[in-house]
Amino acid sequence: MTDILPFLKSLISVSGISGHETPVAKRIEEKWRPLVDEIGLSRVGSLQGLKKGSGKGKRPAVMVAAHMDAIGMMVAKIVDGFLHITNVGGIDARVLPGAPVIVHANGEELPGVIAMPPAKLLPESESSEVIPIKHLLVDTGLPAYQVKKKVRVGDLVSFANEAMELAGEVISGHTLDNRASIAALTVCLQELQGKSHVWDVWAVATVQEETSYLGAYTSAFQLRPDIAVAVDGTFAKGPGANGWQTHPMGKGIGICMGPNMHPFLHKRLTELADKMEIPWFLDVTPRHSGTDAYPMQVTREGIPTALVEFPLRYMHTPVEMVSVKDLQRAGRLLAGFIASLEENFLEKIVWE
Repeated sequence: MTDILPFLKSLISVSGISGHETPVAKRIEEKWRPLVDEIGLSRVGSLQGLKKGSGKGKRPAVMVAAHMDAIGMMVAKIVDGFLHITNVGGIDARVLPGAPVIVHANGEELPGVIAMPPAKLLPESESSEVIPIKHLLVDTGLPAYQVKKKVRVGDLVSFANEAMELAGEVISGHTLDNRASIAALTVCLQELQGKSHVWDVWAVATVQEETSYLGAYTSAFQLRPDIAVAVDGTFAKGPGANGWQTHPMGKGIGICMGPNMHPFLHKRLTELADKMEIPWFLDVTPRHSGTDAYPMQVTREGIPTALVEFPLRYMHTPVEMVSVKDLQRAGRLLAGFIASLEENFLEKIVWE
């Protein structure tokens, strides 16, 4: 199987904060262009690659979506050369102090670190608690007059720590939610190079999932697929996270069931995983899944949708962690599912 790790590490090395995904979109386009027949951007910046099926006439289409945007920060205020920040997407402020960052300042990338003021300078009520992001500062090392020239309110701030390969084919780094899903979708496209499939396949790297689900809504509306599959992370077991909502990392992939997922597609995926000897677990969500599965499902008249997942530890921190094996498993299952779609598959879909 093709080693997806170098590509995944390259995805982490480029920015793409929600609403500003162009740098990472260019990196993905370079990788996908040889794997699809057509590729381009939607009106709002989602990357859409079409791999044509072998069926004759008007072919049914499946859309497989993974969001390429990442959480990050934005400059909210500049005081004496220090940058006050606010979050873009959900960020756990507990892990921010000490994090290396890049300030994207008018075409120039300024390295910096997130620092917190001494406790004596904080309000008494907050001096011994988790420091809210409004009190944290980015220090670029530049004197105040240079900061004033280079940086402005609204400039983006992204995490800058390097990806780290750990034992057991595990990688840790920032923005694995959801660049890891982009890697899994890329494995799917690579696998499809050697498979025949009747259906057209739309591989979509969506924008702004972390803030509005914009990319999934708009691409599903534009492309109007007959069915859809979202790819995303779910919560891995870890310190203080061992309940029914968490799953072992590296032991298999999740096939989610809940209000956003069509039971017929769920059944097809689980049966296929067993047939392909891909280890999987049932992930249950009693409500909105918090993924691109929701916006795709509710677009137009409603699109039968499924959700394939991989366990991810320390979500929305700079040290997210995933198993490369799980990403490869997810990609293999997606490719197998696409190849299994018969020309008359739509006629078989019923809500059970």
